[in-house]
Amino acid sequence: MSYIHGLHAVTALLEGSPDRVRALYVQNGRRDQRIGRLMTLAQVSGIRFQVVDRRWLDSRAEGPHQGVVADCHELRVAQEADLELHWPLLPTPLLLLVLDGVTDPRNLGACLRSANAAGVQVVLLPKRNSAPLSAVALKAAAGAAEDLFIVEVTNLARRLAWLKEQGVWIIGADGQAEHAHTEPDFSGSVALVMGGEEKGMRRLTREHCDELVRIPMAGAVESLNVSVATAVILFEIARKRSLQAP
Repeated sequence: MSYIHGLHAVTALLEGSPDRVRALYVQNGRRDQRIGRLMTLAQVSGIRFQVVDRRWLDSRAEGPHQGVVADCHELRVAQEADLELHWPLLPTPLLLLVLDGVTDPRNLGACLRSANAAGVQVVLLPKRNSAPLSAVALKAAAGAAEDLFIVEVTNLARRLAWLKEQGVWIIGADGQAEHAHTEPDFSGSVALVMGGEEKGMRRLTREHCDELVRIPMAGAVESLNVSVATAVILFEIARKRSLQAP
């Protein structure tokens, strides 16, 4: 089991995936409108809720909980066999997000939130080089993770090669790239690869990219936080595709 905390994250969970919630815990003395709505959602779904003191919530939450914690079944991450099985059923053109070495759970959650909002169908996470889908990551994702097809990948370079065989164009974000992120043609199936917070993409990952792009920087700052950069490029892809749509 795992604990999801925070008003927004728990609300999104109760609205989108109530079957994951085992029990809802609310801080004693909290009776505002948002807490009341959570309790109503729990009742409608037949979820047990309990009023507890703040110290109990503090001991379960990995950060500010805003007076609410949900006890949940673990979020299931798909395996590579699941990806291959469902691949023919996915709508095209595909948009995938590949996170290579994003180890901060808040950054991971923020990337997942942007992926959901931009229409990403598949997210690939390396098995040994990624932050876990912890309560912190899920809180930052604010309910977006439950709606995404997230796949755990054992060998990222090999999986990227498989994607290329399926006709997916691999675009990697690199601050030293020649082309800006606004230049590529995103009309076909695309996988956007984002590197980790400090070192960026690993060498083998970069070598499997068909194209590298950078976000032009006008000020003294040399780079953006990985979650911000992910959002910028994903929404540029979504913008271009909307203009190209019939």
